[in-house]
Amino acid sequence: MKHGPTLFLKLAVLFIGLPVISLCVFGLIWLMSNPANPDYDQLLYPIIAGMYLSAIPFFIALYQAFKLLSYIDNNQAFSGFSVKALKKIKVCALVIS
Repeated sequence: MKHGPTLFLKLAVLFIGLPVISLCVFGLIWLMSNPANPDYDQLLYPIIAGMYLSAIPFFIALYQAFKLLSYIDNNQAFSGFSVKALKKIKVCALVIS
C-alpha cells in the first residue's frame, strides 16, 4: 500500500500541533507577564488556565488522529482500534467545545 497520502496527513497533524504548542510555551507565558490592561490581571489567569486545560484534549485528539492514520497504513481502517480512536477524538472535541 502507498504511504504517500497518509504520510502527508501525518505531517499535517504534526504541523497542526506545532503552532499550538509554541503558543502554550511562549505566547501564553508572555501574555501572563505582559498583560494588555493591568487592571484586569485577576481575570487573565483563569482565562490562561482554561487555554492550557483545553490544549490537553487537543493534543490527545491529535495523537489519536496520528494513531488512526497508522491504523489506515496497516490496513486496519475498519477495525475496533480505529473505532476507539474515533470515539476518543469525538470525546476530546466535545470537551474542547
